[in-house]
Amino acid sequence: MKLVFLATLDAILRRGSFAAAAEEVGLTPSAVSLQVKRLEEHFGQPLFDRTGRVVQPTAIARELSSTMQESLAKMDALRTRSQPQAAGRVTIGTIRTVQTSTLPVALADVRRRHPQLSVRAVQGDSGVLLEQLKAGEIDAAVVIRPAGGGSKRLHWQLLAREAFVLIAPPDSTGATLSELLAAHDWIQFDTTLTGGRMAAGYLHRLAPRARSTIEIDSIDTIVAMVSAGQGLSVVPKPRHPISVAHPVREIALGAQAPSRQIAFVSRGPDADNRRIRALREACEVAYNDPVHGVFHASP
Repeated sequence: MKLVFLATLDAILRRGSFAAAAEEVGLTPSAVSLQVKRLEEHFGQPLFDRTGRVVQPTAIARELSSTMQESLAKMDALRTRSQPQAAGRVTIGTIRTVQTSTLPVALADVRRRHPQLSVRAVQGDSGVLLEQLKAGEIDAAVVIRPAGGGSKRLHWQLLAREAFVLIAPPDSTGATLSELLAAHDWIQFDTTLTGGRMAAGYLHRLAPRARSTIEIDSIDTIVAMVSAGQGLSVVPKPRHPISVAHPVREIALGAQAPSRQIAFVSRGPDADNRRIRALREACEVAYNDPVHGVFHASP
């Protein structure tokens, strides 16, 4: 049993419903229900009467909440107290481009400043990672922030704004997109990914008849193929080490170019958690690294 489950139970009793408690603790209602189920299994009896139209807390639930409120308050104070190092275990999810670029720099910073903090890193698309975060399956994520700003129940920290560029073989001579498309195949950034859909939408507005011959889910691989003369593509501006290893011709797309915001996101109540703060600060360091941090957040 996790102590955070008891905090969730306390939120249910204070707010009067699973849905309201879910909003407070930054989880989905289904995740809250699962935590209650785990508590009921641990204590061996129901914590809520589900026979009526509205679930009601049982006597044991009220007794448990009353017993734990003071302890939870003390533990929360200890959790948020300023200390030089974070410790324990934390899980962070990242999109592919982050995991192969700035995440290694961030984890090196974590190991140096917080040697007692164990980090588990998982990879996924932004939409999937945000659902995992809301469900309590991961503790934080580095994702592409949704165009609408994302859920207000989550805490967002901008890390970088990445503009998309047109990349072409280094020896290409075309001056316009139409000239380049006439001479080279189109390499599509995977449209199942958020960034790939942004790139495809931009291309189809300018060249609706353009068709890709290859679709790849790795920006680094796309850059390598373009550098080798296999085609051209629209991707977020390549990071420094890749552009050095695989030179390409970069063409700015102007004021109408798509761009994406890379953000560190956590559940609202966890924003000041020492472990989450350690990860967030390490990611900020990585994105400001002069070699790996290709893009920087604008003021």
